[in-house]
Amino acid sequence: MKVSELITITKPLSPISESYRTLRTNIKFSSVDKDIKVIVVTSSGPGEGKSTTASNLAVVMAQTGNKTVIIDCDQRKPRLHKVFNLSNERGISDVLAKEIKFEDAIQDTGVKDLAIITSGTKPPNPAELLASGAMKEFLESLREKYDTIIIDTPPIVAVTDAQLLSRYADGCILVVASEQADRDAAMKARELLEKVDANMLGVVLNKVDGSHKGYYGAYYSYYAEEEEKK
Repeated sequence: MKVSELITITKPLSPISESYRTLRTNIKFSSVDKDIKVIVVTSSGPGEGKSTTASNLAVVMAQTGNKTVIIDCDQRKPRLHKVFNLSNERGISDVLAKEIKFEDAIQDTGVKDLAIITSGTKPPNPAELLASGAMKEFLESLREKYDTIIIDTPPIVAVTDAQLLSRYADGCILVVASEQADRDAAMKARELLEKVDANMLGVVLNKVDGSHKGYYGAYYSYYAEEEEKK
């Protein structure tokens, strides 16, 4: 596993890890009418830390005993197999194309109660594949097997994948990198999610420069430093 990206495992008592646990709690109490089981994580642009956020959120979800699965639906630039140091030979695209069974795509992350489905073979039509009835049926079947399903998607302003998948999700999280994300792009990302009636759970402000914030300055600076290593 990549030490810099799974800080909830390598430094579970750090302020950063605590922030992920706070995010977990906020999601849990974001709806009193229904469970938030399927969560889409996206960003406005590349390099804002959405895969890091999705991975650490999956870890803290699993740490409470929730049976969790994280799926890499970024078919263009998949990263989750690198985060968890696993093979990407077979994954979600192969399942949807009916090349393999679900059982052959699921992998153990080494974290108790956390499984992963990587992106798999790069398809020529990722948007069509993710918008297919097969994807909807697949997620419905996962709802019966897992307590929490986290989906890492491409940046929403660049391609439509996150919009398409948000229709099947109970909520969406938008990751925005401080002082990196273009303000107009961030606003556009939110508008695109609202256009498809996505349930916005919130925005994660990432890579905050906290050099003048004392104790928490160290936390923010560490996070920014670790992000730069990717």
